[in-house]
Amino acid sequence: MTKPFVLREYIFIVIFWLVFAIALWFNFQDSSGSYAALIQSFIIVISSFIFTHYLTNKLLPKALRLKKKRTFLLQAVFIILLLSLIYSFVFTYIEVGLKRSLPPHFSDHLPILWKGFYLALPASFLICGATCGIKFYQEHGKIERDHILLQQAHLENQLKLLQDQINPHLVFNIMNHIHILMKTDTQLADFLLMKFSDILRYQLYHCNQPLVLLDKEIEYLQNLVEVEKLRWGNELNVQATWDINYKKANIAPLLLVPFIENAFKYVCRLPGHKGYVKIICKEENEKLFFYVENSYSDMTLYKKKDGTGGIGLQNVKKRLKLQYPDSHDLKIESNDLVYTVTLTLELSQ
Repeated sequence: MTKPFVLREYIFIVIFWLVFAIALWFNFQDSSGSYAALIQSFIIVISSFIFTHYLTNKLLPKALRLKKKRTFLLQAVFIILLLSLIYSFVFTYIEVGLKRSLPPHFSDHLPILWKGFYLALPASFLICGATCGIKFYQEHGKIERDHILLQQAHLENQLKLLQDQINPHLVFNIMNHIHILMKTDTQLADFLLMKFSDILRYQLYHCNQPLVLLDKEIEYLQNLVEVEKLRWGNELNVQATWDINYKKANIAPLLLVPFIENAFKYVCRLPGHKGYVKIICKEENEKLFFYVENSYSDMTLYKKKDGTGGIGLQNVKKRLKLQYPDSHDLKIESNDLVYTVTLTLELSQ
């Protein structure tokens, strides 16, 4: 779908500038002759293409993304004036210069240049306005498509969240562990039950929006890790470091959960080997660094992979691409004994 759309866009651009060049040539040849008209058309088309391409492909998308319309208007006015000046030089030194000799001194050229500049303003304004209008239409279409995809991803995530919430296997394991602890350690069972209730409460009442506060999300992740630590007990060595300075930043809810779930799900559980999970989450300069490492063996990691873990990782990659374009770096690596996930994320204000 993407390649045909890009191809159509390039074809439209070529046709637009080709028609513009032909129209200029026909307009100029009546007064300047074929040779001068060809030179004028070539210079005007090339200069217009360069400046409008920079205006529409660099400045306009950036202005739409950062919502800096006033800055873009100033930049557009500057490019319009610059193009008008170029057109004025073209009219003065090509059309007038070929027809008759120019005054010997540059100061004598100024009235001619000023007249050309004045006459070129509407033309440069129309060219920049037309190209910006076309590009704005294209960018608006892309934004609409990305918004639809983001809504779809959010709905899919909500559906997956609801499925996880009513997953009888997960609920059974935790509740069964609480039931066992009620007979041996009531305080620990009470603590585990409170943590589990906090997890469910956060999923039910705080994850129905595109962004949540970073401190709430970190608190949820801490509760999730605490529950897993209690479930595994001495069978697993868990180290978690949380270093968050700017807690009022925003982050997409449940974005980091699949990495933690997979670490505990696929950690090495071979007889005679004590597995481990290491989690580092720190924030600095409004950037989040998230690192998860777990031990594994080729005999246990992907043998049980029934598609759930894979779908979870694919979903989080799609969400990162849609919600954090050009503002994240995800690396998933593995060797014979270690599986690591490293994510660097620019946080939202």
